[in-house]
Amino acid sequence: MTSRHIQHLYWRAGFGIAPKRLNDLSKFDRKYVVDALFSESKNFTSLLIDTSEIEHLTSEHTLKDKTIRRKLVKLSNQKIKDYNVSWVNRMVTSEETLREKMTLFWANHFVCRDQNILHVQRYNNILREYALGHFGDFVKAVSKEAAMLKYLNNKQNRKLKPNENFARELMELFTLGEGHYSEIDIKESARAFTGYNATFKGDFVLRERHHDQGFKTFFGRMGRYDGDDIIDIILEQKQCARFICGKIYSYFVNDQIDDKRVEELTEIFYKNYNIEQLMRYLFSTNWFYSEDHIGSKIKSPVEFLVGMQKTVPVTFEKPKDLLKIQKLLGQILLNPPNVAGWKGGTSWIDSNTMMLRLKLPSIILANAKISVKEKGEFEDTFEKFYAKKKKNKFVTVTVDWNAFEQDFETITISDLESQLILANLSVGAKTYLQTLSQSSKQAFCVQLMSLPEYQMC
Repeated sequence: MTSRHIQHLYWRAGFGIAPKRLNDLSKFDRKYVVDALFSESKNFTSLLIDTSEIEHLTSEHTLKDKTIRRKLVKLSNQKIKDYNVSWVNRMVTSEETLREKMTLFWANHFVCRDQNILHVQRYNNILREYALGHFGDFVKAVSKEAAMLKYLNNKQNRKLKPNENFARELMELFTLGEGHYSEIDIKESARAFTGYNATFKGDFVLRERHHDQGFKTFFGRMGRYDGDDIIDIILEQKQCARFICGKIYSYFVNDQIDDKRVEELTEIFYKNYNIEQLMRYLFSTNWFYSEDHIGSKIKSPVEFLVGMQKTVPVTFEKPKDLLKIQKLLGQILLNPPNVAGWKGGTSWIDSNTMMLRLKLPSIILANAKISVKEKGEFEDTFEKFYAKKKKNKFVTVTVDWNAFEQDFETITISDLESQLILANLSVGAKTYLQTLSQSSKQAFCVQLMSLPEYQMC
Protein backbone atom coordinates (compact mmCIF):
# COMPACT_ATOMS: atom_id res chain seq x y z
CA MET A 1 0.00 0.00 0.00
CA THR A 2 1.44 3.39 -0.93
CA SER A 3 2.40 5.90 1.74
CA ARG A 4 0.02 8.44 0.25
CA HIS A 5 -2.92 6.03 0.49
CA ILE A 6 -2.05 5.17 4.10
CA GLN A 7 -1.87 8.85 4.97
CA HIS A 8 -5.26 9.38 3.33
CA LEU A 9 -6.72 6.48 5.31
CA TYR A 10 -5.32 7.67 8.62
CA TRP A 11 -6.49 11.24 8.09
CA ARG A 12 -10.03 10.13 7.29
CA ALA A 13 -10.13 7.33 9.88
CA GLY A 14 -8.07 9.27 12.42
CA PHE A 15 -6.07 12.47 12.76
CA GLY A 16 -2.93 11.74 10.78
CA ILE A 17 -0.11 9.25 11.17
CA ALA A 18 3.44 9.45 12.56
CA PRO A 19 6.35 8.87 10.14
CA LYS A 20 7.61 5.70 11.83
CA ARG A 21 4.16 4.11 11.83
CA LEU A 22 3.70 5.15 8.20
CA ASN A 23 7.00 3.59 7.25
CA ASP A 24 6.14 0.32 9.00
CA LEU A 25 2.72 0.02 7.37
CA SER A 26 4.04 0.90 3.91
CA LYS A 27 5.59 -2.58 3.73
CA PHE A 28 2.16 -4.27 3.76
CA ASP A 29 -0.88 -4.55 1.52
CA ARG A 30 -4.20 -2.77 2.00
CA LYS A 31 -5.90 -5.65 3.80
CA TYR A 32 -3.19 -5.76 6.44
CA VAL A 33 -3.26 -2.00 6.95
CA VAL A 34 -7.05 -1.86 7.24
CA ASP A 35 -7.07 -4.85 9.59
CA ALA A 36 -4.43 -3.14 11.75
CA LEU A 37 -6.55 0.01 11.91
CA PHE A 38 -9.55 -1.93 13.21
CA SER A 39 -7.44 -4.07 15.51
CA GLU A 40 -6.14 -0.92 17.20
CA SER A 41 -9.72 0.16 17.90
CA LYS A 42 -11.12 -3.21 18.90
CA ASN A 43 -11.14 -2.26 22.57
CA PHE A 44 -13.35 0.37 24.14
CA THR A 45 -11.75 2.58 26.77
CA SER A 46 -14.07 4.96 28.61
CA LEU A 47 -12.99 8.58 28.89
CA LEU A 48 -13.44 9.54 32.54
CA ILE A 49 -12.50 12.54 34.66
CA ASP A 50 -12.70 13.03 38.41
CA THR A 51 -16.34 13.72 39.32
CA SER A 52 -16.11 12.60 42.96
CA GLU A 53 -17.22 16.03 44.20
CA ILE A 54 -20.56 15.54 42.46
CA GLU A 55 -21.18 11.81 42.55
CA HIS A 56 -22.20 11.75 46.23
CA LEU A 57 -25.03 14.24 45.66
CA THR A 58 -28.65 13.16 45.29
CA SER A 59 -31.74 14.81 43.87
CA GLU A 60 -32.84 15.61 47.42
CA HIS A 61 -29.68 17.66 47.96
CA THR A 62 -30.25 19.79 44.89
CA LEU A 63 -34.00 20.18 45.32
CA LYS A 64 -33.88 21.26 48.95
CA ASP A 65 -30.71 23.35 49.10
CA LYS A 66 -30.33 26.25 46.65
CA THR A 67 -26.72 26.79 47.72
CA ILE A 68 -25.81 23.21 46.86
CA ARG A 69 -27.70 23.51 43.58
CA ARG A 70 -25.79 26.65 42.57
CA LYS A 71 -22.51 25.03 43.58
CA LEU A 72 -23.39 21.94 41.52
CA VAL A 73 -24.11 24.03 38.42
CA LYS A 74 -20.86 25.97 38.74
CA LEU A 75 -18.77 22.87 39.43
CA SER A 76 -20.44 20.90 36.64
CA ASN A 77 -19.78 23.66 34.11
CA GLN A 78 -16.09 23.62 35.04
CA LYS A 79 -15.95 19.83 34.82
CA ILE A 80 -17.49 19.96 31.33
CA LYS A 81 -14.65 22.25 30.26
CA ASP A 82 -12.19 19.80 31.78
CA TYR A 83 -13.87 16.99 29.88
CA ASN A 84 -13.55 18.96 26.65
CA VAL A 85 -9.79 19.23 27.16
CA SER A 86 -9.54 15.55 28.13
CA TRP A 87 -11.40 14.58 24.96
CA VAL A 88 -8.98 16.57 22.79
CA ASN A 89 -6.03 14.95 24.58
CA ARG A 90 -7.59 11.52 24.08
CA MET A 91 -7.83 12.12 20.32
CA VAL A 92 -4.20 13.26 20.25
CA THR A 93 -2.75 10.36 22.24
CA SER A 94 -5.10 7.37 21.94
CA GLU A 95 -4.07 4.30 19.98
CA GLU A 96 -7.77 3.58 19.41
CA THR A 97 -7.58 5.91 16.42
CA LEU A 98 -10.64 4.84 14.47
CA ARG A 99 -12.87 4.54 17.54
CA GLU A 100 -12.03 8.10 18.54
CA LYS A 101 -12.66 9.41 15.02
CA MET A 102 -15.98 7.55 14.91
CA THR A 103 -16.88 9.00 18.32
CA LEU A 104 -16.30 12.49 16.93
CA PHE A 105 -18.44 11.65 13.90
CA TRP A 106 -21.33 10.28 15.94
CA ALA A 107 -21.20 13.26 18.29
CA ASN A 108 -22.21 15.38 15.32
CA HIS A 109 -24.89 12.89 14.28
CA PHE A 110 -26.59 12.05 17.58
CA VAL A 111 -26.21 15.68 18.59
CA CYS A 112 -26.76 16.44 22.26
CA ARG A 113 -25.87 19.09 24.80
CA ASP A 114 -26.17 18.99 28.59
CA GLN A 115 -25.03 20.88 31.69
CA ASN A 116 -24.63 17.89 34.03
CA ILE A 117 -21.10 16.48 33.79
CA LEU A 118 -22.24 13.05 34.98
CA HIS A 119 -24.70 12.82 32.10
CA VAL A 120 -22.30 14.41 29.60
CA GLN A 121 -19.63 11.87 30.47
CA ARG A 122 -22.06 8.95 30.21
CA TYR A 123 -23.36 10.13 26.86
CA ASN A 124 -19.92 10.67 25.39
CA ASN A 125 -18.90 7.15 26.39
CA ILE A 126 -22.07 5.69 24.89
CA LEU A 127 -20.96 7.22 21.58
CA ARG A 128 -17.53 5.70 22.08
CA GLU A 129 -18.84 2.28 23.11
CA TYR A 130 -21.24 1.84 20.18
CA ALA A 131 -19.14 3.72 17.62
CA LEU A 132 -18.31 0.53 15.68
CA GLY A 133 -21.17 -1.65 16.86
CA HIS A 134 -24.73 -2.34 15.76
CA PHE A 135 -26.55 0.79 14.63
CA GLY A 136 -29.93 -0.34 15.96
CA ASP A 137 -28.53 -1.03 19.42
CA PHE A 138 -26.79 2.35 19.19
CA VAL A 139 -30.02 4.25 18.49
CA LYS A 140 -31.83 2.45 21.31
CA ALA A 141 -29.04 3.25 23.76
CA VAL A 142 -29.04 6.92 22.75
CA SER A 143 -32.82 7.13 23.15
CA LYS A 144 -32.46 6.12 26.81
CA GLU A 145 -29.58 8.37 27.80
CA ALA A 146 -30.34 11.04 30.38
CA ALA A 147 -28.64 13.78 28.36
CA MET A 148 -30.72 13.05 25.26
CA LEU A 149 -33.94 12.65 27.25
CA LYS A 150 -33.43 16.18 28.54
CA TYR A 151 -32.05 17.73 25.36
CA LEU A 152 -35.01 16.74 23.19
CA ASN A 153 -37.62 17.07 25.94
CA ASN A 154 -38.53 13.40 26.15
CA LYS A 155 -38.62 13.64 29.95
CA GLN A 156 -41.77 15.71 29.42
CA ASN A 157 -43.26 13.13 27.06
CA ARG A 158 -46.31 11.64 28.84
CA LYS A 159 -49.31 9.71 27.65
CA LEU A 160 -51.82 12.46 28.43
CA LYS A 161 -49.67 15.09 26.74
CA PRO A 162 -47.13 13.60 24.26
CA ASN A 163 -44.06 15.66 23.39
CA GLU A 164 -43.08 15.06 19.76
CA ASN A 165 -39.63 16.63 19.80
CA PHE A 166 -37.52 13.49 20.16
CA ALA A 167 -39.71 11.42 17.82
CA ARG A 168 -39.37 14.04 15.09
CA GLU A 169 -35.58 14.39 15.39
CA LEU A 170 -35.19 10.61 15.66
CA MET A 171 -36.48 10.30 12.11
CA GLU A 172 -35.38 13.59 10.58
CA LEU A 173 -31.82 13.77 11.89
CA PHE A 174 -30.88 10.39 13.33
CA THR A 175 -32.31 7.71 11.04
CA LEU A 176 -34.33 8.60 7.92
CA GLY A 177 -33.84 12.17 6.83
CA GLU A 178 -36.43 14.80 6.13
CA GLY A 179 -39.42 13.83 4.00
CA HIS A 180 -39.38 10.08 4.64
CA TYR A 181 -42.11 9.93 7.28
CA SER A 182 -45.48 11.54 7.93
CA GLU A 183 -46.83 13.77 10.68
CA ILE A 184 -48.94 10.81 11.79
CA ASP A 185 -45.77 8.73 12.15
CA ILE A 186 -44.32 11.44 14.39
CA LYS A 187 -47.40 11.66 16.58
CA GLU A 188 -47.79 7.89 16.92
CA SER A 189 -44.13 7.21 17.59
CA ALA A 190 -44.04 9.97 20.20
CA ARG A 191 -46.66 7.99 22.13
CA ALA A 192 -44.33 4.97 22.07
CA PHE A 193 -41.59 6.98 23.83
CA THR A 194 -43.84 8.26 26.60
CA GLY A 195 -42.66 7.53 30.12
CA TYR A 196 -38.97 7.49 29.17
CA ASN A 197 -37.03 9.02 32.05
CA ALA A 198 -33.78 8.80 34.01
CA THR A 199 -32.66 8.93 37.60
CA PHE A 200 -30.58 11.77 39.03
CA LYS A 201 -27.48 9.65 38.40
CA GLY A 202 -28.51 9.09 34.78
CA ASP A 203 -29.84 5.52 34.83
CA PHE A 204 -32.77 4.90 32.49
CA VAL A 205 -36.22 4.21 33.94
CA LEU A 206 -39.59 3.71 32.30
CA ARG A 207 -42.33 5.50 34.24
CA GLU A 208 -45.15 3.04 33.69
CA ARG A 209 -47.91 5.43 34.70
CA HIS A 210 -46.68 7.94 32.11
CA HIS A 211 -46.28 5.38 29.32
CA ASP A 212 -49.00 4.98 26.71
CA GLN A 213 -49.76 1.27 26.51
CA GLY A 214 -52.33 1.70 23.75
CA PHE A 215 -52.14 0.70 20.09
CA LYS A 216 -50.07 2.89 17.77
CA THR A 217 -50.07 2.97 13.98
CA PHE A 218 -46.56 3.54 12.64
CA PHE A 219 -45.53 3.18 8.98
CA GLY A 220 -48.84 1.48 8.32
CA ARG A 221 -48.43 -1.12 11.06
CA MET A 222 -50.34 -1.35 14.33
CA GLY A 223 -49.20 -2.59 17.71
CA ARG A 224 -48.67 -1.70 21.35
CA TYR A 225 -45.28 -0.33 20.48
CA ASP A 226 -42.65 1.06 22.82
CA GLY A 227 -39.60 3.04 21.75
CA ASP A 228 -37.47 0.02 20.86
CA ASP A 229 -40.26 -1.30 18.62
CA ILE A 230 -40.40 2.00 16.77
CA ILE A 231 -36.65 1.91 16.17
CA ASP A 232 -36.88 -1.69 14.89
CA ILE A 233 -39.53 -0.64 12.37
CA ILE A 234 -37.41 2.31 11.26
CA LEU A 235 -34.46 -0.03 10.68
CA GLU A 236 -36.62 -2.09 8.33
CA GLN A 237 -36.82 0.94 6.02
CA LYS A 238 -33.93 0.82 3.57
CA GLN A 239 -33.95 4.62 3.62
CA CYS A 240 -32.48 4.40 7.12
CA ALA A 241 -29.37 2.60 5.84
CA ARG A 242 -29.22 4.96 2.86
CA PHE A 243 -29.42 8.06 5.06
CA ILE A 244 -26.62 6.90 7.36
CA CYS A 245 -24.42 5.84 4.45
CA GLY A 246 -24.91 9.27 2.88
CA LYS A 247 -23.59 10.90 6.04
CA ILE A 248 -20.73 8.40 6.25
CA TYR A 249 -19.78 9.14 2.64
CA SER A 250 -19.91 12.89 3.17
CA TYR A 251 -17.78 12.74 6.32
CA PHE A 252 -15.21 10.09 5.40
CA VAL A 253 -15.02 10.33 1.60
CA ASN A 254 -16.16 13.57 -0.04
CA ASP A 255 -18.58 16.42 0.58
CA GLN A 256 -19.81 15.95 -2.99
CA ILE A 257 -22.16 12.99 -2.74
CA ASP A 258 -21.86 10.19 -5.30
CA ASP A 259 -25.28 8.51 -5.24
CA LYS A 260 -23.93 5.36 -6.89
CA ARG A 261 -21.31 4.88 -4.17
CA VAL A 262 -23.79 5.67 -1.40
CA GLU A 263 -26.12 3.02 -2.79
CA GLU A 264 -23.21 0.57 -2.86
CA LEU A 265 -22.58 1.26 0.83
CA THR A 266 -26.31 1.01 1.55
CA GLU A 267 -26.45 -2.55 0.22
CA ILE A 268 -23.71 -3.51 2.66
CA PHE A 269 -25.15 -1.68 5.67
CA TYR A 270 -28.79 -2.70 5.22
CA LYS A 271 -27.91 -6.39 5.62
CA ASN A 272 -27.23 -6.16 9.34
CA TYR A 273 -26.54 -2.51 10.31
CA ASN A 274 -23.04 -3.46 11.46
CA ILE A 275 -21.03 -0.23 11.56
CA GLU A 276 -17.64 -1.95 11.66
CA GLN A 277 -18.42 -4.03 8.57
CA LEU A 278 -19.58 -0.92 6.73
CA MET A 279 -16.39 0.98 7.55
CA ARG A 280 -14.19 -2.01 6.69
CA TYR A 281 -15.86 -2.23 3.30
CA LEU A 282 -15.45 1.51 2.70
CA PHE A 283 -11.76 1.59 3.60
CA SER A 284 -11.11 -1.49 1.44
CA THR A 285 -12.60 -0.18 -1.81
CA ASN A 286 -10.43 1.12 -4.62
CA TRP A 287 -12.56 4.22 -5.09
CA PHE A 288 -11.98 5.41 -1.51
CA TYR A 289 -8.34 6.02 -2.51
CA SER A 290 -9.17 7.93 -5.69
CA GLU A 291 -7.15 11.12 -6.21
CA ASP A 292 -10.48 12.95 -6.40
CA HIS A 293 -10.92 12.26 -2.68
CA ILE A 294 -7.39 12.66 -1.33
CA GLY A 295 -6.90 16.11 0.16
CA SER A 296 -10.44 17.12 -0.86
CA LYS A 297 -11.98 17.82 2.56
CA ILE A 298 -11.56 20.83 4.80
CA LYS A 299 -10.39 19.79 8.25
CA SER A 300 -12.83 20.58 11.01
CA PRO A 301 -11.39 22.84 13.74
CA VAL A 302 -10.97 19.80 15.99
CA GLU A 303 -9.28 17.76 13.25
CA PHE A 304 -7.00 20.71 12.55
CA LEU A 305 -6.02 21.17 16.21
CA VAL A 306 -5.63 17.47 16.98
CA GLY A 307 -3.65 16.80 13.81
CA MET A 308 -1.27 19.65 14.59
CA GLN A 309 -0.73 18.36 18.13
CA LYS A 310 -0.10 14.82 16.91
CA THR A 311 2.71 16.23 14.77
CA VAL A 312 4.13 18.59 17.40
CA PRO A 313 2.98 17.72 20.95
CA VAL A 314 1.65 20.77 22.78
CA THR A 315 0.47 21.24 26.35
CA PHE A 316 -1.91 24.12 27.00
CA GLU A 317 -0.96 25.48 30.41
CA LYS A 318 -4.38 27.12 30.67
CA PRO A 319 -7.19 24.82 29.51
CA LYS A 320 -9.33 27.88 28.77
CA ASP A 321 -6.89 28.73 25.95
CA LEU A 322 -7.81 25.54 24.13
CA LEU A 323 -11.51 26.35 24.58
CA LYS A 324 -10.89 29.88 23.34
CA ILE A 325 -9.31 28.57 20.15
CA GLN A 326 -12.21 26.17 19.59
CA LYS A 327 -14.66 29.04 19.98
CA LEU A 328 -12.80 31.29 17.54
CA LEU A 329 -12.57 28.48 14.98
CA GLY A 330 -16.27 27.69 15.32
CA GLN A 331 -16.38 24.26 16.99
CA ILE A 332 -16.53 23.86 20.76
CA LEU A 333 -16.69 20.18 21.68
CA LEU A 334 -19.73 19.29 23.84
CA ASN A 335 -21.41 22.55 22.78
CA PRO A 336 -23.02 22.07 19.33
CA PRO A 337 -24.88 25.06 17.84
CA ASN A 338 -28.21 23.22 17.57
CA VAL A 339 -29.71 19.75 17.22
CA ALA A 340 -28.52 19.54 13.60
CA GLY A 341 -24.92 20.00 14.73
CA TRP A 342 -22.14 21.63 12.71
CA LYS A 343 -22.68 21.81 8.95
CA GLY A 344 -19.03 21.08 8.17
CA GLY A 345 -17.45 21.44 4.73
CA THR A 346 -17.04 25.00 3.49
CA SER A 347 -18.95 26.32 6.53
CA TRP A 348 -15.74 25.88 8.55
CA ILE A 349 -14.07 28.63 6.56
CA ASP A 350 -14.73 32.34 6.39
CA SER A 351 -12.39 35.34 6.22
CA ASN A 352 -11.89 35.38 9.99
CA THR A 353 -11.45 31.66 10.66
CA MET A 354 -9.18 31.21 7.65
CA MET A 355 -6.85 33.97 8.82
CA LEU A 356 -6.72 32.45 12.30
CA ARG A 357 -6.08 28.97 10.94
CA LEU A 358 -3.12 30.22 8.92
CA LYS A 359 -1.66 32.00 11.94
CA LEU A 360 -2.31 29.37 14.61
CA PRO A 361 0.72 27.16 13.92
CA SER A 362 2.99 30.17 14.44
CA ILE A 363 1.05 31.34 17.48
CA ILE A 364 0.83 27.98 19.22
CA LEU A 365 4.40 26.96 18.41
CA ALA A 366 5.79 30.39 19.29
CA ASN A 367 8.17 29.04 21.92
CA ALA A 368 10.30 27.42 19.25
CA LYS A 369 13.19 29.08 17.45
CA ILE A 370 11.72 29.31 13.99
CA SER A 371 12.90 31.42 11.07
CA VAL A 372 10.38 33.77 9.54
CA LYS A 373 12.87 35.40 7.21
CA GLU A 374 13.80 34.58 3.66
CA LYS A 375 17.07 32.90 2.79
CA GLY A 376 20.17 34.93 3.46
CA GLU A 377 18.57 37.33 5.91
CA PHE A 378 19.08 37.51 9.63
CA GLU A 379 17.05 34.68 11.15
CA ASP A 380 15.08 36.09 14.04
CA THR A 381 13.10 33.78 16.26
CA PHE A 382 9.55 33.55 17.47
CA GLU A 383 10.99 33.32 20.95
CA LYS A 384 12.59 36.74 20.69
CA PHE A 385 9.63 38.22 18.84
CA TYR A 386 7.08 37.11 21.38
CA ALA A 387 9.23 38.00 24.35
CA LYS A 388 8.50 41.63 23.45
CA LYS A 389 4.76 40.92 23.56
CA LYS A 390 4.62 38.55 26.50
CA LYS A 391 1.78 40.46 28.15
CA ASN A 392 -0.37 40.03 25.07
CA LYS A 393 0.31 36.35 24.47
CA PHE A 394 -2.62 34.68 22.82
CA VAL A 395 -2.00 31.31 24.46
CA THR A 396 0.47 29.86 26.95
CA VAL A 397 1.81 26.50 25.86
CA THR A 398 4.68 24.08 26.30
CA VAL A 399 5.87 22.71 22.97
CA ASP A 400 7.65 19.35 22.88
CA TRP A 401 9.98 19.79 19.93
CA ASN A 402 12.13 16.91 21.19
CA ALA A 403 9.25 14.50 20.54
CA PHE A 404 8.83 16.02 17.06
CA GLU A 405 12.53 15.58 16.29
CA GLN A 406 12.42 11.96 17.41
CA ASP A 407 9.30 11.18 15.37
CA PHE A 408 10.69 12.90 12.28
CA GLU A 409 14.29 11.78 12.75
CA THR A 410 14.38 9.90 9.44
CA ILE A 411 12.38 12.52 7.53
CA THR A 412 14.43 15.05 5.60
CA ILE A 413 13.33 18.66 5.33
CA SER A 414 12.50 18.13 1.66
CA ASP A 415 10.26 15.18 2.60
CA LEU A 416 8.30 17.16 5.20
CA GLU A 417 5.90 18.48 2.58
CA SER A 418 4.64 15.04 1.55
CA GLN A 419 4.47 13.99 5.21
CA LEU A 420 2.34 16.94 6.36
CA ILE A 421 0.28 17.93 3.32
CA LEU A 422 -1.95 15.68 1.21
CA ALA A 423 -3.55 18.30 -1.02
CA ASN A 424 -1.65 19.33 -4.13
CA LEU A 425 0.22 22.58 -3.58
CA SER A 426 -0.72 25.56 -5.70
CA VAL A 427 1.91 27.20 -7.87
CA GLY A 428 1.91 30.15 -5.48
CA ALA A 429 2.50 27.92 -2.46
CA LYS A 430 5.38 26.12 -4.18
CA THR A 431 6.98 29.43 -5.10
CA TYR A 432 6.53 30.74 -1.58
CA LEU A 433 8.16 27.67 -0.01
CA GLN A 434 11.17 28.03 -2.30
CA THR A 435 11.82 31.52 -0.94
CA LEU A 436 11.94 30.33 2.66
CA SER A 437 14.87 29.03 4.61
CA GLN A 438 14.92 25.26 4.92
CA SER A 439 17.79 25.07 7.38
CA SER A 440 15.50 24.09 10.24
CA LYS A 441 13.11 21.15 10.24
CA GLN A 442 11.06 22.81 12.98
CA ALA A 443 10.81 26.06 11.07
CA PHE A 444 9.76 24.39 7.84
CA CYS A 445 7.15 22.33 9.72
CA VAL A 446 5.47 25.51 10.97
CA GLN A 447 5.70 27.12 7.55
CA LEU A 448 4.00 24.11 5.94
CA MET A 449 1.28 24.13 8.59
CA SER A 450 0.67 27.80 7.77
CA LEU A 451 -0.27 27.06 4.16
CA PRO A 452 -3.90 26.94 2.99
CA GLU A 453 -3.27 23.40 1.71
CA TYR A 454 -2.61 22.21 5.27
CA GLN A 455 -6.28 22.92 5.99
CA MET A 456 -7.21 20.05 3.70
CA CYS A 457 -7.12 16.31 4.31
